[in-house]
Amino acid sequence: MKLGFATVAVAILASGANAHYWFDKLIINGRETSAYQYVRQSSRPTLYNPIKWIDTRDNSTPDMDDMRCNQGAFNSAGRTQTAEVAAGTRVGFRLAAGGTMFHPGPGLAYMSRAPGTASTYRGDGDWFKIYETGVCRQGADFSRDAWCTYEKPTMEFNIPKDTPNGEYLLRVEHIGVHRSHVNQPEFYVSCAQIKVVNGGSGRPGPTIKFPGGYSRNHPAFENYSVYNGYRSFPMPGPAVWSGGGGGGGSTPAPPSGGCAALYEQCGGSGFNGPKCCSSGSCKVSNEWYSQCL
Repeated sequence: MKLGFATVAVAILASGANAHYWFDKLIINGRETSAYQYVRQSSRPTLYNPIKWIDTRDNSTPDMDDMRCNQGAFNSAGRTQTAEVAAGTRVGFRLAAGGTMFHPGPGLAYMSRAPGTASTYRGDGDWFKIYETGVCRQGADFSRDAWCTYEKPTMEFNIPKDTPNGEYLLRVEHIGVHRSHVNQPEFYVSCAQIKVVNGGSGRPGPTIKFPGGYSRNHPAFENYSVYNGYRSFPMPGPAVWSGGGGGGGSTPAPPSGGCAALYEQCGGSGFNGPKCCSSGSCKVSNEWYSQCL
């Protein structure tokens, strides 16, 4: 029996996606949309390759624009549709080719408001986090199913009800930390184009930039091992914003007299949070991000 090229290609990609994977479908209220209907398609030669600082694949690193929506994704923005979703809607992403999140590590979601249309936005503005998930079962295998996302084919979360109306990039991210002990975390990212309607008057924050929002010496990415049993995971990025008017949403109150806690953001261009540290000292990573270390 002869197999068509497309069938063979999917089979090959699916075998590679057993360890590596990529997101290609947006989910809206439990309904899966078509591949790349609303998700920007990467132009990288091997779609399932991760973004890495060391042992890079397809010349993509977290310090490049690729970290926003993946390599070459803006090139497909004009042919990608923009999904209309009401604030408060449950949305998500599905992996391509029957893949699952085979590596241990956290799942995160970010949004960035476009100054105009999502289809013309490069993602060079501010990003705020709306979701994160890490360890669900401390007593399970910490290199595998202790993590909430392990072997899951989808990641789902809610658009905060107070999100202002407008067009946004919605960014999904899974971080494989199975090689963070040798300073080689793996980032799997994609972006969907959405238009939020029936929104609120919240002021999302705190925010970061991509690239620049993550430092390679963050404790989640440097010398962090999943092979010696459970250990606390220091989630990268800003606090989750779940809604709220007047500025910070669910951002927790700063500890110790208004200073940021260890590993939290303490500075950077456009950052309006605490600029002192309750533990450690505020170290500059780049123009947009300083962290208590």
